[in-house]
Amino acid sequence: MKTDNPFKKDVRFGIGVAFTVLEGLLSASVYMAIYLLIRMLLQGNITVNGLNQLTLFIVGIFIVRLVAYGFGYTQGQIGGGAVSRQIRLYLGDKFKKIPLSRFTQGQVGQYVNTMTSDVSNYEQVLTHKTGNLVKNISLSVMLLLFVCALYLPAGLILAAVSLLFIPNMWLSFRIVKKYGTARNTICAEAVSSIVEYITGIQTLRAYNMSGTKNKATTNTLKDYSNISYKYEAMGIPVAFTFNILTWLSLPVVMLIAAKPWLAGSLASVDYLMVCMMPMLLAKMYMAISVDLFGYKNMMISKHKIQTVVNEPEEQGSSAVFTTQAHDISFEQVRFSYVQGEPVLKGMSFIAPDQKLTAIVGDSGSGKSTILNLISKYYEADDGTISIGGKATTGVAAERILEQISMVDQDVFLFDDTVRENIRHARPDATDDEIEAACKEANCDGFIRRMDKGYDTPIGENGNLLSGGERQRLSIARAILKNSPILLLDEATASLDIENELAVKQAIANLLKDKKTVVMIAHTLSIVKNADQILVVAGGIIVENGTHEELLKKNGKYAAMWNAEHKLSA
Repeated sequence: MKTDNPFKKDVRFGIGVAFTVLEGLLSASVYMAIYLLIRMLLQGNITVNGLNQLTLFIVGIFIVRLVAYGFGYTQGQIGGGAVSRQIRLYLGDKFKKIPLSRFTQGQVGQYVNTMTSDVSNYEQVLTHKTGNLVKNISLSVMLLLFVCALYLPAGLILAAVSLLFIPNMWLSFRIVKKYGTARNTICAEAVSSIVEYITGIQTLRAYNMSGTKNKATTNTLKDYSNISYKYEAMGIPVAFTFNILTWLSLPVVMLIAAKPWLAGSLASVDYLMVCMMPMLLAKMYMAISVDLFGYKNMMISKHKIQTVVNEPEEQGSSAVFTTQAHDISFEQVRFSYVQGEPVLKGMSFIAPDQKLTAIVGDSGSGKSTILNLISKYYEADDGTISIGGKATTGVAAERILEQISMVDQDVFLFDDTVRENIRHARPDATDDEIEAACKEANCDGFIRRMDKGYDTPIGENGNLLSGGERQRLSIARAILKNSPILLLDEATASLDIENELAVKQAIANLLKDKKTVVMIAHTLSIVKNADQILVVAGGIIVENGTHEELLKKNGKYAAMWNAEHKLSA
């Protein structure tokens, strides 16, 4: 379901509200039946036939109300749920277009909170608050008109009390704006903190920082508790004061209407009903006040959703990006993750077509950033990045990524079976193609030893597999995708000897076909046979050449090589 307006109402929602209002208006007829019954009693002309007619009238109204409420409630829930689904689908599509630089830890917490809590809150507005508000307001107006018809001065008094809604809602909305918005923001921070806590629970336990000892998480939750308390503490007195004032209308109306009743110009039944209405209206006003307060609070969630909707998107043409060759060129490329803290400082190099280019350098020198810019996970601040002689500027990231297979040191796997995890690389792949890719990636053996083979679930992010097994599945995906460009980011890092050997063999199989390969490696022995080695330091290329050429230069690469051999000696 695609729409330019994620908040567009479903027609069933409108039908639900209409029938909810109808049910509310019909409920007013019950008071009319009570009025007729009391008048018959006071006038002494009550009969069995009259009681039967009145009973049938009440039963008929009840049945109609039941049908109207049931149909209206169902349609409202379905319509509200449809809008909620529409919003979630829209946000899911939106997240694909938001630049990756926006996905910081704090921002991810806000996105999670928006997609879950805020959408659910807005759905509550649609399915519960809106219909009840319209119904109760309509019913209140009918009861006011009924009182005016019985005794106009009493009706005017109750109408004046209704005007107290204006200052009541003004104060309530100010409280919502100040404390409700703050609570929503702190809630997003709490979600981020909890996500971080759960993700790092193993490390936290190792350092005895779990539970209440984790001050960062407990402080965030305490902040949320405090702001929630202030929110309620400020809102309750306003609602309580308004409730007292509305109930005070009862003695005022009793006193005002007593004089004409005693004089005989106001019938006893009319006086009785006039005195009953302030109690009914007071309860009605309180319900409206609470619903309006909640409605305004939940509209904060709509504003949060709208904020995500309005976020800037990655720009670029969605036209197919094709080139005859797949060499990669950087020309004076500059990039910063944080403004004023440059990572790449005018970097220039060419990774030749169908050749292996290795990138080495100190930690934090910008190696992984190069791969991020090639794959358009981030946009360069300045300079030109080209593939096959065509600049990637102005091209949608999806079009560039169609040409690229990636194997990262941090492998992400879905909570699904082995087979479906591999299939993500190419959804139309056959089972035979998937199994052939796994054989090339040196993982067919351990897969077949699993309980259900290729149909074995591997847990959230592959937590049922070892690091080497997860890495080999990642390589299998790259083999299955078979893109002309291959990016390898320290694929053998943090592996034990046995797994490192298995992964190296898998990478060797991956490199058999002619591709443009850019590889980052922490171990120089892995890349010594590369066609070109780039040495990165301080955000620029300080050396480049083959292994032998760089050793002859006796520069940074030679120093790194000698240091590595001293450690392994």
